[in-house]
Amino acid sequence: MTTPKNCSYCNPDGWQCSEPANDSGLCYWHDPSVDKSQDEGVKNAVEKWAQAGKPLDGFQLARAQLEDINLVNRGSKRGYQCREADFYRANLRNAHCFGLDLRGSSLMKSTLAGANLHCAHLENCNLLGADLSHTRLENIEWGKELQQERLALKAFQQNNPQEAISLCQEAEEVARIIRKQCEKEGLFEIAGHFFKKEMRLRRYQMPLYSSRRIISKGVDLFCGYGESPIRVVMFSVCMILLCALVYFFLGTTASNPIYSDSTGATAIFLEFLNAIYFSVVTFTTLGYGDIAPIGLARFVAAVEAFLGSFTMALFVVVFVKKMTR
Repeated sequence: MTTPKNCSYCNPDGWQCSEPANDSGLCYWHDPSVDKSQDEGVKNAVEKWAQAGKPLDGFQLARAQLEDINLVNRGSKRGYQCREADFYRANLRNAHCFGLDLRGSSLMKSTLAGANLHCAHLENCNLLGADLSHTRLENIEWGKELQQERLALKAFQQNNPQEAISLCQEAEEVARIIRKQCEKEGLFEIAGHFFKKEMRLRRYQMPLYSSRRIISKGVDLFCGYGESPIRVVMFSVCMILLCALVYFFLGTTASNPIYSDSTGATAIFLEFLNAIYFSVVTFTTLGYGDIAPIGLARFVAAVEAFLGSFTMALFVVVFVKKMTR
C-alpha cells in the first residue's frame, strides 16, 4: 500500500504543511486548481485551521464564500499569519480581520465591504479592484510602496516603459480606492499620503520631458500636491537665504549708514545680516524702505517679492486645508 504524500508547500518561516497532497503535490488548501467557491464549509474550516495555531500562509481561496469570517487572534497581540494567500474575487464581506498578517497576499477584486482590517498588515498586498466600501482601515501597515508601484519602478529600471506605465495605472487605481475610503472614514492623514502617491503615479505615466510632467514635479517639490505645508516653509527659507547671498554680493544701499563704525570681519558679518533682513522684508513685501537694492539686485528683489506674495498665499491655503480636516 502506497503511503500518501504530504503537501509540498513551505511558508517563508520554514513551516511545512502536513496535509495529504493530491496529484499536483499540494493539499486542498494550497492547490490553486481546486475550486472552493461551492464549498459551503470552507469558512468554518479556515477558522478552525487558524484557531489550531497553524498559519494560513499560501491558502488558495479564490472566489471562496468567506462572509463574516472571524480571523481575530484573541488574547494575542499578533494576528494570524495569512501571507501570500490568494483571495481573488473572494467574498470577505463583514470579515473580522483585526491584526491579520496579509503581506504579499492577493485581494484582487475581492469584496471587503464592511470588513474590519484594523491593525492589519497589507505590505505588498494586491488590492486592485477590491471593494473597500465601509471597510475599517485604521492603523494599517501599508508598507512603503504598493505592489504595482514597486513592480512599475522595477520595470522602469529594466527599460520596459509599456509595462511600467500599465502598472502605474493599476497602482494609481489602488491608491485612489484607498484614498477615497480613508476620506470617508475620516482618516485624512492617510488619505493625504495616498493622494500624493496617486498624483505621483499619474506623473510617471506622462512623457518624460513633457511640460505637464515638469509642472507636476514642481508642484510636488513645492508643496507635495497641497499636502505638505512644511515644504512651502522650507522653500521660503531657501529663497530668502539665496536672495540674501545675491544682495550681499551685488550690493544694497541704506538711507542711513548701519553699523558704520564696524570694520573687518565684523563689518562683513553684519552686512550679511543686513542682506538677510532686506531679503525677509522683500519676500514678505513689507517694504520699509530703509535699505534699497542697487544695480542688478533690483531685478532680484522684484522676482523675490513676486514669489514671496505667491508663496505666502499658497502656504495659507495648504495650512488651512490641513488644519480644517
